[in-house]
Amino acid sequence: MKEVIAIFDIGKTNKKVLLFDNELNIVYEKEQKFAEIKDDDGYPCDDIHALEHWMKDTLKELIKNKELKIKVVNFTTYGATLMFMDKNGDPLTPLYNYLKPLRESITNEFYAKNGGKDEFARKTASPALGFLNSGLQILWLKKTKPEIFAKVKQILHFPQYCGFMLHGVAVSDYTSIGCHTAMWDFDTMKYHPWLK
Repeated sequence: MKEVIAIFDIGKTNKKVLLFDNELNIVYEKEQKFAEIKDDDGYPCDDIHALEHWMKDTLKELIKNKELKIKVVNFTTYGATLMFMDKNGDPLTPLYNYLKPLRESITNEFYAKNGGKDEFARKTASPALGFLNSGLQILWLKKTKPEIFAKVKQILHFPQYCGFMLHGVAVSDYTSIGCHTAMWDFDTMKYHPWLK
């Protein structure tokens, strides 16, 4: 039985599962393509439900293989996307596309309240990138869809949500929080106060 590391590589265009042996050689690779759907505003996005079913079904299939022993499962995905979840851990929104436009009226007011665009970018190490600043997706949801925002109990970046789909534990890490999200205050090394 060969020990392997399973990686779900979820990009905007292609979705793959790869198995690596202990020497990090690829011993298995399978690609899947999914048609984009439209989010609740009519903007293209990935179908989170189709992705979830594919990941779970693929993992079940791989576990049944008597020649393989999966010792680790991990994910590499586009990280500038958040999943908004209710009290049961179920998605409240589509998997919003990080290329979705963000209204300047929201960002202009936000930057004005937080020391200006340049100072905010310095403190968070996050150049002004609109929806690519995933923390601003939280602000956008609060401002544009308050009825949904009121039901939000957990928010995870997409890579951590993928893990949550398999093990049901909501966790995050510095690599997602500190990467152009506008959520981390590098001066204090804590979540930025605006998130409160």
